[in-house]
Amino acid sequence: MDLSSFTVTQGGNIPQQHTCDGGDRSPPFAWMGVPDRTASFALICDDPDAPSGTWDHWVIYNLSTAMRELQAGIAAVETLPNGARQGKNSSGTIGYRGPCPPRGAPHRYFFRLYALDTMLDVPPGASKSEVLEAAQGHILGQAELMGRYARA
Repeated sequence: MDLSSFTVTQGGNIPQQHTCDGGDRSPPFAWMGVPDRTASFALICDDPDAPSGTWDHWVIYNLSTAMRELQAGIAAVETLPNGARQGKNSSGTIGYRGPCPPRGAPHRYFFRLYALDTMLDVPPGASKSEVLEAAQGHILGQAELMGRYARA
């Protein structure tokens, strides 16, 4: 599978509009090369460089197999009109929370897309660990995009 974005490039800087210093809007994504038997997708974003340990920025799952893209600015609601669900980020809120590292060296933000052979039986508002636990044994493919962000 391949995950791409026209605003976040592999290893490049994440635009300010997708951070706490800008509009804090979720980036747009597109994917291709989906494995056969895929029943849903999950997308997770985290920052392993956070001072207190890995910080989860976005958990969205049960994305339809009819989807091959996510628009920018996904609403911060538990269940989207298309049935996809969003979990809690490390701030304890639903939906996307953009990069907001302490001033200093850039942090890495990993966006991981999972192709699953099932819809996940976890309620809206689930944590990253709950989603990954439910996905265990159901991952058919994975794609990753890593962007960087630093605050001056």
